Amino acid sequence: MDITEININLRDEDKLKAFVNITFDDVFVVRGLKVIQGNKGLFVCMPSRKLPDGTYKDIAHPISNDFRQEIETLILQKYQRVLENPELQGTPDPRIN
Repeated sequence: MDITEININLRDEDKLKAFVNITFDDVFVVRGLKVIQGNKGLFVCMPSRKLPDGTYKDIAHPISNDFRQEIETLILQKYQRVLENPELQGTPDPRIN
């Protein structure tokens, strides 16, 4: 499975830095990932929903740590490019294939 598109939409909030949509093989999209500023730097949160008890549960997530790392690396690389060139916000990235 290849990541064929990453769309970044910047946010100007204390911890939430961007919303992310990621497309696989040009046929399947996962929306609602987030770039978060944590105590140890930036990281990517998977889409989640709030449960009645106030906790959150991921609704989509990678099964393996290797694939999670690959997704996070590509998203954070695109995030840095969008910060440097904001007109790339919300556009496909031809470098991903």
